[in-house]
Amino acid sequence: MRREEKSDIINSLAETLREYSHFYLTDTAQLNAADTSDLRRKCFENQIKLVVVKNTLLKRALEQVGLECGELFPVLKGSTAVMFSNNGNTPAKMIKEFRRSHPKPLIKGAYIEESVYVGENLLDTLVALKSREELIGDIIMLLQSPAKNVISALQSGGSTIHGVLETLSKKEESIS
Repeated sequence: MRREEKSDIINSLAETLREYSHFYLTDTAQLNAADTSDLRRKCFENQIKLVVVKNTLLKRALEQVGLECGELFPVLKGSTAVMFSNNGNTPAKMIKEFRRSHPKPLIKGAYIEESVYVGENLLDTLVALKSREELIGDIIMLLQSPAKNVISALQSGGSTIHGVLETLSKKEESIS
């Protein structure tokens, strides 16, 4: 490969790293053509961009972008496929589902929300991570909860007071 081609690939990878806020480094070696095609289809359905890269070119692209993910450099050995996503846990969920019927992909590492995760043993942790949107939704629900409780108490209290007043008025009518 010529130096210009390598430079173009590094620049392309760097642009993709800037475009997506999360990425997973995976090992997809030894998947046959049908399984690889199935994996690519699943990635497309989940809006994940799958790219097979040379490790040295990926290292240079990461250095070019300036991401603080030096902990990932030791896992860049052998065959590496990068899954780019704008949602931190979507690739992990897709990998877990895919591995119910296939032996791979294995997770080498991940860069999510400016945090680095290294190792296959973290798959369940990565699946459980909540995305930024999910966390915002949880916060909004927590903020709305006290207001809902107050409204509910006022509504139930209103019907109780209405029932008491109605009973009292019927009692007065029956006395008169």
